[in-house]
Amino acid sequence: MLDAALIKECADPSLKPAIVEQFVMAAGSDDPLAVTVKSGGRLILVPKAASTEEALAIVRQYAGQAVVRVGLTQFPAGVGVKEATDLKPDLVDPCQNLRKGTAMFAKVLRIVAKWYGNPTSKDVFPQIFEDAVYAWKTGEFEGVSVFQAEDPGTTVGVSQQSREKIPAEEGEDVDAKAREEQPEAEQDAGRAGIRIDLSRIGGQQ
Repeated sequence: MLDAALIKECADPSLKPAIVEQFVMAAGSDDPLAVTVKSGGRLILVPKAASTEEALAIVRQYAGQAVVRVGLTQFPAGVGVKEATDLKPDLVDPCQNLRKGTAMFAKVLRIVAKWYGNPTSKDVFPQIFEDAVYAWKTGEFEGVSVFQAEDPGTTVGVSQQSREKIPAEEGEDVDAKAREEQPEAEQDAGRAGIRIDLSRIGGQQ
């Protein structure tokens, strides 16, 4: 069980504490020094690290040639790192790992939520969360490499219940209607130029 104070101090503020807990339970580890190494979809057995130094040594040994996950959130160690020496001890620091991991997971949630059309209904959230956890574990969602992908922005509906777009009390019908009326607006968020050009090439309005 994650310490509430740790969540409050370190987790990404865009995620509710309950979501952070669920995420770590579903995709993370209760050991801050945990290192998981997979190659070609197969788990490679590595010695259990007893110190930050040992954990980092394992990470550096495999980073770049296998999928390496580290710490409480099982953060993907190689993301954005060019050299093994760039891998820092904060990867296995519980607070820093939680901070990085939840920020990255929040982005993955936004990517998944956007694919669903940023629904505001709370009933849809469990499915989005499940897909986001799966994307976190595999590194992909609908063919997109989620760790390298661009952040679609902070307007994700589910974790905030998106009150700014559609009043929650008006229910799902309004939500569905709004989505039907403005699918392009949803899709074009953040990449309007590219999306519009592509749709013109395809001959679609």
